[in-house]
This record gives sequence, structure tokens and C-alpha cells, in this order.
Amino acid sequence: MEISMTLNGRKIKASIEPNTLLIDFVRAQKCFSVKRGCETTNCGLCTVILDGKPVLSCSILAARCNGKTVETLEGLQEEVAPFTKFLAEQGADQCGFCNPGYIVNFAALLRENPDPTDEEIDFYLSGNLCRCTGFESQRRAFRNYLNYKKEQEGAK
Repeated sequence: MEISMTLNGRKIKASIEPNTLLIDFVRAQKCFSVKRGCETTNCGLCTVILDGKPVLSCSILAARCNGKTVETLEGLQEEVAPFTKFLAEQGADQCGFCNPGYIVNFAALLRENPDPTDEEIDFYLSGNLCRCTGFESQRRAFRNYLNYKKEQEGAK
């Protein structure tokens, strides 16, 4: 079957099998930040943004994304650059395997709410698992980024 979508700002058309998962489709398009982890929608490694909302690409057929917009970390580099360094500075990126899912979810959160509470951050990040550092270091890094951003805006 033929599908078309906008992937990271680029219109693409492709022929796929009807049972192709979105994770397999975007990886075939060289979006390797989207990782295969649990394949049971429990780890968040495969998170992408579909029409503005974070979704788990291991649970969606690519055919359901026909005519839609999909964003992966590869397409978000400029947007996420300011807060990715906070992950490293806070020691929240030990092996880095889970970072793309966390970063994509955090980007989606900031689009929806540029000044989230800790509870809102927890909600957006709750579907992501990190076996190296747990959850606290990522939340701390994102909170520190938001505090830094507020300080910078206040200094203007």
C-alpha cells in the first residue's frame, strides 16, 4: 500500500506492507533516534510526535499516519538543543539510550505548556524508562533548564 506523510518537515511517499509499524517505517527513513525497546508500550524509547502529540511508534501502524505529520528527534534538533546540554550537565545521560524518548516528550510538553509544574513534567515523562539513572535525574535536568530559561528571560 502507498502512504504519504510529512516526516521531520519533509514530504515523503512510500510503499509499505499493511502491517508495518510506524517505528519500522521511520527507522527505514533513517530516523535512528527512534529506538526499539520493550515493544509493549512500556519504555518510551520509540516516542515520536504525531500531529503535535507524543505517541509510541511501536504501537501504531504506519498506514494510520497517512497524511499526517511525524516528528522524530532528528527533526527537532534545533528546538531541543537548548535543553539537551542540561541532560549531560545533570548526569542524566549515562548511556544515552533513553534520551531521545525523554527529549521528544519534553519538547511536546513545552509546546503545550512552556511553564510546566513538576507534576506536569512527571506526567509527560512517566512513560519513559531509564535503567541507568532512573527518573529523577531527567526531571532535575528539565526543571533546571526551565529555571535557567526563566532567569534568562528575567535578565532581558
